[in-house]
Amino acid sequence: MSHHPPFPEVEASRPDFDTSKTFKQTKTPAPAWKLGSGGNDNGASLSKNHVEIDPYAEGRESGANYKLMISAITPRFIGFISTRSADGKSTNLAPFSYTTVLSHDPPMFAVGIDRPIANAKDTTKNLLETKECVINVISEHFIEAANATSIDAPNGISEWAISGLHPAKSSTVKADRVKEAVFAVEGKLVHHHEWESRNPATPGKKTSVTVLIEGTRFWAREDAIDKEYTTLDPNILKPVSRMGGITYARTTEAFELPRPKFEEVDKEGKLDGLKAPLVDGQ
Repeated sequence: MSHHPPFPEVEASRPDFDTSKTFKQTKTPAPAWKLGSGGNDNGASLSKNHVEIDPYAEGRESGANYKLMISAITPRFIGFISTRSADGKSTNLAPFSYTTVLSHDPPMFAVGIDRPIANAKDTTKNLLETKECVINVISEHFIEAANATSIDAPNGISEWAISGLHPAKSSTVKADRVKEAVFAVEGKLVHHHEWESRNPATPGKKTSVTVLIEGTRFWAREDAIDKEYTTLDPNILKPVSRMGGITYARTTEAFELPRPKFEEVDKEGKLDGLKAPLVDGQ
């Protein structure tokens, strides 16, 4: 039995979603920061202690590591993946927050699927059989529909109808892209690897699959992309990311930090006393 109130009651107590918010740039937390200064909290974090956590400690279940990791590795991009079965008779749409981009040449993406092949759901099955998919970016204007696709529907049931989202034809793959998505990537499977548990209590147990997908075509909404086709407007993209538990996050503020160039800051004397030698090969 849950110790928390039903979610509708919890949500009712919260302020309304502010649709008037627009993406804006702010200053950095410490605009006057100088090289070698360390943290910008005046050393406050240095007074805090840490606890060491062994992911394979006796009695520690893998679920504890899952909860810890998704609450710490945030925010996470959500790969909203659409696939089609090998016989073309069924389609699937599901969100995966273990998703990231690895390379731009070639465009390469990694997706972690938290389920072994023997117990695969439609996305994994379709992807391994057809070696094709579309990775869609989730935006605020269809987050409820995207979340609905995470429903524990049995294999063979398409989430398109459950979500109410609209399929749009792709160019290099048979799977449809999400018409509502501001940005989408058609992709083809390059490699997959199934992982085994390292937990002493479940040695050798198949636990999850990582797939590498090469992007073969990009789709960007016309009003969101610049004329050079290189940059998306964050005020239109309004991407949604995952935090821990059932929490999602918006991206409404950002700040810019130019990458320092060693030759320039050294010439200006900003590295005086800071060019320490490597220690133990570090």
